[in-house]
Amino acid sequence: MTDWKTLVLDEIDKRQDELLELCSRLIQFPSENPPGDSREISQFIMDYLKEAGIETTVHESGPNMWNLISDYGVETADGKKLIFCGHTDVVPAGDRTRWDFDPFCGEIRDGYLLGRGASDMKAGLGGLIFTVALFSKLGVPLKGALSLLVVPDEETGGHLGVPWVLERKLIEGTAVVIAEPSGPQNPTIGQKGSCWFEFTVEGTPGHGSLQPIAGDSAILKAAKGIEALQQLWDIKPDIPEEVKEIIEISKRYASERENPSYGQAFDHVTVNIGTIQGGTKVNVVADRCTVQVDSRVPFGVDHRDVLAKAKELLASVGIDTKPKQFGFYGNANWTPPTEPIVQELVESIEAYGVLQWATSDARAFRKYNIPVLQYGPAELSTIHNFNEKAPVWQIIQSAKVYALTALKYLKTTQKEA
Repeated sequence: MTDWKTLVLDEIDKRQDELLELCSRLIQFPSENPPGDSREISQFIMDYLKEAGIETTVHESGPNMWNLISDYGVETADGKKLIFCGHTDVVPAGDRTRWDFDPFCGEIRDGYLLGRGASDMKAGLGGLIFTVALFSKLGVPLKGALSLLVVPDEETGGHLGVPWVLERKLIEGTAVVIAEPSGPQNPTIGQKGSCWFEFTVEGTPGHGSLQPIAGDSAILKAAKGIEALQQLWDIKPDIPEEVKEIIEISKRYASERENPSYGQAFDHVTVNIGTIQGGTKVNVVADRCTVQVDSRVPFGVDHRDVLAKAKELLASVGIDTKPKQFGFYGNANWTPPTEPIVQELVESIEAYGVLQWATSDARAFRKYNIPVLQYGPAELSTIHNFNEKAPVWQIIQSAKVYALTALKYLKTTQKEA
């Protein structure tokens, strides 16, 4: 009988250059979101899969926003359906003069894949695409269905991606692996919640030469609100008993493996002032200022309570306004380590799962009671930063983990050697 595990791993080693070239090409598509346009990169992915004998269905969720679904394998009596999921959009590259290389070069240099999206998450996405195509090329006889879901919208809230697809019942699954960045030995099995919100402050215009005598600056008032909102950090979570252990494990992992301060993020509401827009001209007292805030919510805190506390804090400094949620908002969520998909992937790397302080599409799958975890190559310190990159060895390892997980979870119609 064919030993599919050994055969597939050997083929990944032999075809490393093909895998890395695929990842490089994905980065060369500047799929920044905003503005959001996935057409070119989606067409490239479809063409790549078609060469491997896999057809893709396109579901357009908005102008230029393509969700792709590609299927391999067959449905079986036990009903197992594994979804590989990744997103094509990346955050904007920002000021390109602060990059040491072209953010969309996709070059491999000194053991790293370079460019915007290398870690978040085109290297991981490339690994998923490569693995599904390789299964088709080799004719791996999976005893179950494997679906590749590639979405165009995650970085701005994801409403035109995974949630859109699931709401319309365009895909079904009993387990999901998302190629979001993680530690090489530590897939993420849960994420904090989120509460993105914005508030607008009104002022009274006047001549700039008479401030603060005349006029009422909306920007100055907003600054007081920004300072007050830092107190969201002090909200005390009522952490559920069932997640206390994984939180402590995650705090130790983050503190020891990433940064000594990062562990604090797991039991606090974090507060980031993302954008400030106000005023009309330098010599005019600002009559309006809008501030956008990204807060992440730990287990034991409801995102709606964060919003209510934000309103209270703003009122305490004289800002009578109702903060408005947008983009990401929802509560912390996780997949217990006892779920089969978690066990299969964790066993592939002989490690353990941890929580993530960020938010992702995983929450959408859990809303439909589909077990999900995340694993992908990354240089974590460069995510959403200048000079983003991902280690080549992790890209190769991740592709192997994706393949092993699919083989273990779905099995094959021939006995493993």
